Amino acid sequence: MDPAENLTIRQPDDWHLHLRDGDVLSAVLPYTSAHFARAIIMPNLVPPVRTSADAEAYRSRIEEQIPGHHDFTPLMTLYLTESTDIEDLKAGAESGLVKAVKLYPAGATTNSDSGVRDIDKVMPVLEAMAAIDLPLLCHGEVTDPSVDIFDREAVFIERVLEPLRKRLPELRIVLEHVTTRDGVDYVQSASSKQAATITTHHLMIDRNHIFKGGIRPDYFCLPIAKRSDHKTALRKAATSGNPKFFLGTDSAPHPSRDKYTSCGCAGVFNAANTLSCLAQLFEEEDALGHLEAFTSLNGPAFYGVPYNENRIRLRKTEVPVTYPAEIQVGEDVIKTFDPETDLFWEVVKDDTN
Repeated sequence: MDPAENLTIRQPDDWHLHLRDGDVLSAVLPYTSAHFARAIIMPNLVPPVRTSADAEAYRSRIEEQIPGHHDFTPLMTLYLTESTDIEDLKAGAESGLVKAVKLYPAGATTNSDSGVRDIDKVMPVLEAMAAIDLPLLCHGEVTDPSVDIFDREAVFIERVLEPLRKRLPELRIVLEHVTTRDGVDYVQSASSKQAATITTHHLMIDRNHIFKGGIRPDYFCLPIAKRSDHKTALRKAATSGNPKFFLGTDSAPHPSRDKYTSCGCAGVFNAANTLSCLAQLFEEEDALGHLEAFTSLNGPAFYGVPYNENRIRLRKTEVPVTYPAEIQVGEDVIKTFDPETDLFWEVVKDDTN
């Protein structure tokens, strides 16, 4: 095979992942642990992961479900609330258990009702985080009902993120699942303490996918997909090699019964085919040389952790690669993200591991 059709990279990490719990956890985890070495685990369970004890218990449940032949490390986060205990947070961080804290504006997304309503009430926590260099992960949307859903990220930057940056410039912040040109421009212009994750699906779909031929719940996520020009900005940022941007899949599984209802859940399950999607996209952008930076280098550099030593190999195929359209969870199914394009890259283990 032509060497140009093989690409070996350091094993990737996922810097934004939802694994849920119980039967859903056991069903979806192997799709991440098969390809990724580490993942930042979101804490928006019911009830949320608020304390170090909660995080330790959740990590144990995850570790119990990792297939024996997979080498995977869950990186735990705490759910920021207006009653977060600073000493508990500091103890969790100092022990190495807690890697970041997640800011959900109350009501912004799935299981976020316990989130922050007044940023001033958590300033002592944020100051303590800055002092110990613990990153803040932001779901970057306001929940003001007067703000259009397609504008909530830009307004969050204006009302919350920029004032916070000015008050605590030393705090490391990740604007998670950035979806707009506004977000890309802001991160590019900010200091090295500011970074952003970009999801697989926001690189491949725009808001038209949600309404193509009718309402399509499998493309509904939060932040919602935006216009195609925003997608173009995201693709340019992801494929640029800029160290401020790295992969956070925001793979967020929901059983179909919770997606196909009168008030369906927001989330896209993309763990199964993310690397194939990304290789396809980076090839289209003539940027395969920057794929490793986006998936495997920029995230560890921002978080201050070593690069993975193991490698994976991506191989270009002559016929489209197929993935299960859905996975079984009890009596229900979780749909796999459909990029609506053929994928011609598959993941194979590198023989040098």
